[in-house]
Amino acid sequence: MQNMLTLISNVFRGTASKNGARAVVSTRSYADFTPQATFDTKKCELHRLDHGPPQQAVLTREQGLQYYRTMQTMRRMELKADQLYKQRIIRGFCHLYDGQEACAVGIEAGITREDHLITAYRTHGYTLTRGVSVKEILAELTGRRGGVTKGKGGSMHMYAKNFYGGNGIVGAQVPLGAGVALACQYQGNNKVCVTLYGDGAANQGQVFESFNMAALWKLPCIFICENNQYGMGTSAERASASTEYYKRGDYIPGIRVDGMDVLCVREATKFAADHCRSGKGPILMELQTYRYHGHSMSDPGVSYRTREEIQEVRSKSDPISMLKDRLVSHNMASVEEIKEMDIEIRKEIEDAAQFAISDPEPPLEDLCDHIFSNEGPIEVRGTNPWMKLKSRS
Repeated sequence: MQNMLTLISNVFRGTASKNGARAVVSTRSYADFTPQATFDTKKCELHRLDHGPPQQAVLTREQGLQYYRTMQTMRRMELKADQLYKQRIIRGFCHLYDGQEACAVGIEAGITREDHLITAYRTHGYTLTRGVSVKEILAELTGRRGGVTKGKGGSMHMYAKNFYGGNGIVGAQVPLGAGVALACQYQGNNKVCVTLYGDGAANQGQVFESFNMAALWKLPCIFICENNQYGMGTSAERASASTEYYKRGDYIPGIRVDGMDVLCVREATKFAADHCRSGKGPILMELQTYRYHGHSMSDPGVSYRTREEIQEVRSKSDPISMLKDRLVSHNMASVEEIKEMDIEIRKEIEDAAQFAISDPEPPLEDLCDHIFSNEGPIEVRGTNPWMKLKSRS
């Protein structure tokens, strides 16, 4: 455990608190803010690459505020989901994403909406970055008609344009992502597919089969391992003979990235996307990150790690605090402006939660809708041969 904590502290960047700078910034008008700044990022570890992503990232004020809003919205949404679950309004499987916000936001900033993305069951954050509203996400969690998948998918099965979920079987999304990348190559549209999985899924055989096929066919696939240090309740060191997940592709180039720094993730994703688009084939990224909640809502998250460990990561490497400190200390935003944004976000989350509670559940006659994407109404057998339901596209 001590070795793991040492690794975390070495990889994660500490955030510098500059109270003096905050006091100065807070008295200035918006017109006086710095429109753009350059920040140093942690050097990525490389595998089979001559060079990696740049160690400096340019951030505009507009980008910084956008990243902050999205990450803070994601964090507040997950905390609200936690509350609704404990009130037994959300039921079933529910895997929260708080702590890992820089991964989802950084990846989205490094690709385009026309690129493709597929992930595992910890899917709420990516559903948000792919353009789905908080209201639709929370309503899906509560099983309501206004949910993103009409209340029938739940926490693990959310979808949007060029976003393929949300997959409940460990590692099963990886070969699907390779298949989407094959479609991109076949269609010649210069798009890439971001295929995400966790350190717990990294030992699955189908992951290595997908690596082999992607390398053989030079598919435009960015394989990303979100290493949040634990697969369910088992630390990476106890589950994997090698924890250098970015080298697991062997013949596939790889990079290890500070997954708590949104700018580091953004620059690495841009680098990876350029690699794929240039016809060089797949690339593997390992994002070293951390989840604050347990594996799922049935896991308190403190039986295999200490509260002190969680607090240490929160205090030294929190992705939202890191970005906030950068914005304030470089005169790109004021403390007051960020507080106002936080208030707006809290209201958005509360309004979405009210909708998720009050929206009606889908009626029985909607149960079989959307089985097919483009078919006329057809009869579907229910739970017994005498029950007939209609399926509408």
